[in-house]
Amino acid sequence: MRCAAAARSLLPLPPAAVPIHTHTAAAGSPSPGAELAAADALHALLSTLPPSLPTLLPCLSLLSPRLTAHTVSDTLLCADLPAASRIRLFLFSALSRRLQSPLLHSRAVSVLLSCDSDAAMFDALADARAAGLHVSSAAFAALVAAHASAGRHQEAVDAFSRMGEFDCRPTPFVYNTVFKSLVDSGVILLALALYNRMVSAGCSPTAATYNVLMDGLCKRGMSGDALKMFDEMLERGIVPDVKIYTVLLSSLCNAGRTGDAARLLCSMKEKGCPPDEVTFNAFLSGLCKAGRVDEAFQRLQLLQDGGFALGLKGYSCLIDSLFQAGQFDEGFSYYKEMLEKNVSPDVVLYTIMIRGCAEAGRMEDAFSLLDVMKDKGFVPDTYCYNTLLKAFCDVGKLDRAQSLRSEMLQNNVVPDSTTYTIMICGLCKKGLIDKAMQIFHEMGELGCHPTVMTYNALIDGLYRVGRLEEARMLFYKMEMGNNPSLFLRLTLGANQVRDSESLRKLVDGMCQSGQVLKAFKLVRGIIDSGVVPDVVTYNTLINGLCKVKNLDGALGLFKELQLKGISPDEITYGTLIDGLWRAHRENDAMMLFQNILRGCGSPSLSIYNTMMRSLCRMKKLTQAINLWLDYLPKKYNLSVEDEVIINARKCFEEGSLDKVVKELIKIDQEYDSVSSNPYTIWVIGLCQVRRIDDAVRIFCILEEFCIDVTPACCALLINYLCWERNLNAAVDIMMYTLSKRFIVSQAVGNRLLRRLCIRYRRRDAQTLAWRMHLVGYDMDVYLREPTKSLLYSE
Repeated sequence: MRCAAAARSLLPLPPAAVPIHTHTAAAGSPSPGAELAAADALHALLSTLPPSLPTLLPCLSLLSPRLTAHTVSDTLLCADLPAASRIRLFLFSALSRRLQSPLLHSRAVSVLLSCDSDAAMFDALADARAAGLHVSSAAFAALVAAHASAGRHQEAVDAFSRMGEFDCRPTPFVYNTVFKSLVDSGVILLALALYNRMVSAGCSPTAATYNVLMDGLCKRGMSGDALKMFDEMLERGIVPDVKIYTVLLSSLCNAGRTGDAARLLCSMKEKGCPPDEVTFNAFLSGLCKAGRVDEAFQRLQLLQDGGFALGLKGYSCLIDSLFQAGQFDEGFSYYKEMLEKNVSPDVVLYTIMIRGCAEAGRMEDAFSLLDVMKDKGFVPDTYCYNTLLKAFCDVGKLDRAQSLRSEMLQNNVVPDSTTYTIMICGLCKKGLIDKAMQIFHEMGELGCHPTVMTYNALIDGLYRVGRLEEARMLFYKMEMGNNPSLFLRLTLGANQVRDSESLRKLVDGMCQSGQVLKAFKLVRGIIDSGVVPDVVTYNTLINGLCKVKNLDGALGLFKELQLKGISPDEITYGTLIDGLWRAHRENDAMMLFQNILRGCGSPSLSIYNTMMRSLCRMKKLTQAINLWLDYLPKKYNLSVEDEVIINARKCFEEGSLDKVVKELIKIDQEYDSVSSNPYTIWVIGLCQVRRIDDAVRIFCILEEFCIDVTPACCALLINYLCWERNLNAAVDIMMYTLSKRFIVSQAVGNRLLRRLCIRYRRRDAQTLAWRMHLVGYDMDVYLREPTKSLLYSE
């Protein structure tokens, strides 16, 4: 009765006992004076009475009709009150719909962040249970959010897992909070498994659920899964908001479906959800990343006509795209425009510009921007320095790179694994493997963990200098220390998990049975176990084995990577197929190609190109062309009985290859997919079987349709034409290379010039040499002594 009397003395309340008001609203909003009096009374209670819900409950019940969400939220911030008392106030208030608010949640998170551990919250929860109070899910939402915001993701999952102890069912808000924590910690697999549990438990997902999960999928490059989730959201009747539309638009752009993204953008306003600046920036970024820079600027003009004002992120995206396209003057003009419109640049934009200049070899511009950046008070970060380091290493200026690394240390910028990996890559390219290995060991001593790219660079470098055994040992060291399959077998028992699909099923099963924390530890254990050999690592090893003609070893690695749940990519297949053809193991190459057809249905364009190159190299031109005609229906989703395909086959059977090429180019144009392949491959094949006239005719057709012929194809044609003594055609093709600014190899250029001189056409040879000089050939270095003698001797 002491607490009730204290409450009555602080506020003019009815003397009768007052029940707990958890779901009823007050008759009207209290006056400012009454609200202030209630706040004082609440503060006095919490400061004088022990932090125990059985003790506080009668007093809080008496005060409840006079309390407001604002009063309670402000009281939670009173640092002079014990944290335990404030937590109990939050638990009591969370039971009242009237007192619940986003502000109450955020203030509760702040209180929990000030505590050293979960003990205060779980003591309060035990208190609530002892007092006969129902525990609100809002308590766990605040606890999960507090851990997540502090980066304690395992503790967040642990808190979520303990809800069952207090007979508390997760609400969509709690699920969404833990989803955000899981996505931020990089375990999207567990987030998806928990989503399945949410749905099977009858808890309806909200728009926020899909926003968090789709965003996580998109950032992990899983655009297809994000699009499927969007379709599922629509099936559930959930209306997308602007955030979800923005995530979906990014997913479409990442999947190369920029046309669909444009249509989605146009439809947003019609659906009552007008796009905002973030949406526009995501769309422009998607277009630029897809290489459709001109379209991005056209769209920008339309958007600006409609009132859209470009912000910092928008300018950063466009400038990045222009720099990547080599349009530096236009990029700098947008930078100037941005400054004129008082849009302040940041470290990210300067780093983008520095990277663009550095990658293009414009190091003076890069360092000038670095100076401007420093003058404006920005401190270059590790990523910015790494950008410049990479540029120096790419052009072989390792001394400058080392000096820059020293500057980083002087400026207290800590090198990361990328810094060391860049240096290791640069040293390996120069063949300085021992120095690269020295830096690799230095990384370990400094506690900087090598990435899969670090291992890939070293393994590739060791292969290049013929140190194959060391490369293999490094691979197995990498694998034994960090292989997820090995990790799983050691922690779960032999062969429980062998690939990514069985891992997904295992995690899903754990979540369904309530073992969420165990699932989290499992997935994080795999991630934290270090570097996992990826498909690039295996491709490097397979390529090295193919080059030394160890095809059995390469095929063994190919089988091994699949057993470990790593999917081979087009480079894996292309490397193996090319290696098998070069080793004259044609049957094995064809068998592997047939396995692709049976396994994934449609090999990629690059694999078809590899097959055709190999067939042409083996002088099997007819087989190569038939292979492409088999591919066309799949490429353009046509029937094999389509008139276009039948006509192309008929022309080919009649020997009219030039007609076939013209027809196929028209199809390419119709589907906006014009490329020099496969035609340049066929030109090379025609040269191999000495059908030089046919090769020249196809070259002329490509020129007629404004399709660029590759430098390698031009060089081969010039060579064969010289051997055939068709020097006029050879000169024409050489002139074509000059118009395209191609640099033809020294052997090819010298051969043509010598043949002209030998055939009494020295004046033509001198004219050609002069034109080569005008387009950038260093003729003093390029011309060999016999050629110089023929060209200029009296």
